[in-house]
Amino acid sequence: MELSITTPALLFPAISLLMLAYTNRFLALASLIRNLHEKYQKDANQKHIVEQIRNLRTRIRLIRSMQASGVVSFLFCVVCMFCIFRGWNEAAYVIFAFSIIAFVISLVLSLVEITLSTRALEVALRDIEELTNDRNLFVNILRSKEDRADH
Repeated sequence: MELSITTPALLFPAISLLMLAYTNRFLALASLIRNLHEKYQKDANQKHIVEQIRNLRTRIRLIRSMQASGVVSFLFCVVCMFCIFRGWNEAAYVIFAFSIIAFVISLVLSLVEITLSTRALEVALRDIEELTNDRNLFVNILRSKEDRADH
């Protein structure tokens, strides 16, 4: 089976869309970090802010790695196309395989970052629960309905 020039070109839109999504995540995190920094400067005793900042630092590093893997994948696709153009088919196969591997690494890192994002939301929810002293809001809502039914 021969690798045609359109095969690596098929990854271009996918990689471009992923890079756009990664950039949007990065910009959202940058804004959040700036807001948390302001809050921390006003009141350094808020323990949840420190937890969130640690989480965000890790997530920013992951996004940087996701973007780097995406760029490497994109570059390998371009080099693969050049190899196909020059007739270096064996090199094209190897380079295309590296491109796919870099793409997969980027996706796996994205999954890890999403998991950390969920943990960050858990920290925020835990803080809200501490502020309201309600450990389980849904149980309290159901109890209040039952209490009204009893009276």
